[in-house]
Amino acid sequence: MKEFTLYLYQKIWGATVFRVPHMLVFAFLLCLISSSGVLAHGVDASTERFLLANEGVAIGPFLYIGAKHMLTGYDHLLFLIGVIFFLFRKREVLLYVSLFTAGHSITLLLGVLNNIALNPYLIDAIIGLSIVYKGFDNLGGFNRLLGFQPNTKVAVAIFGLFHGFGLATKIQDFALPQTGLWKNLLAFNVGVELGQFVALVFILIGLSFWRRHRSFYLFSTMTNTLLMTGGLILFGYQMVGYSVTS
Repeated sequence: MKEFTLYLYQKIWGATVFRVPHMLVFAFLLCLISSSGVLAHGVDASTERFLLANEGVAIGPFLYIGAKHMLTGYDHLLFLIGVIFFLFRKREVLLYVSLFTAGHSITLLLGVLNNIALNPYLIDAIIGLSIVYKGFDNLGGFNRLLGFQPNTKVAVAIFGLFHGFGLATKIQDFALPQTGLWKNLLAFNVGVELGQFVALVFILIGLSFWRRHRSFYLFSTMTNTLLMTGGLILFGYQMVGYSVTS
């Protein structure tokens, strides 16, 4: 996968592989590989214990779990960083984030309430590809290599559907009680929005500060190459899991 990413880097920018800061790439990959929480799509042990033991309506806890899911869900955050990386207007940021949020909420609610699920490895592999897509798109890869540009708004909304469906699939593993289920899911979604808002505030502050410096444009290629690499790692890990468990 690393060789593939470097190949794309060379094709798009005509650069040599020696310009890629290998140590930073390696550190990024190591962080992803060593974080089981990332690869488990954000359902940690304490959340799992609560979901298994909970009965009835629990607005507060589900609000908290929803916010924590967004703040610790590195797959969501990596995708959102890619989405807003080159968005300089607040109106555009709001539009794209809203499209992602709408897609995420629709499939989360419909998936759980109608008991619709797919193999979790396959859905999480698609989520990994969503990160690859955004890094590739930010590098101008579609126009440079494939000669066309997909509609980014439609793509963000569609990948939002997959992100929500991934979590819906995970939640169904816990066989949540039907009593007050829609209220709990609604609280979870509100928590996701709150967590997303907090995360975006910090991301936008960081990007706004970085954009004032020349290094933003100097390292924008490397940053989006890292996004692609992270997405490929998530995709590869999930496909290995699928092949082992099938």
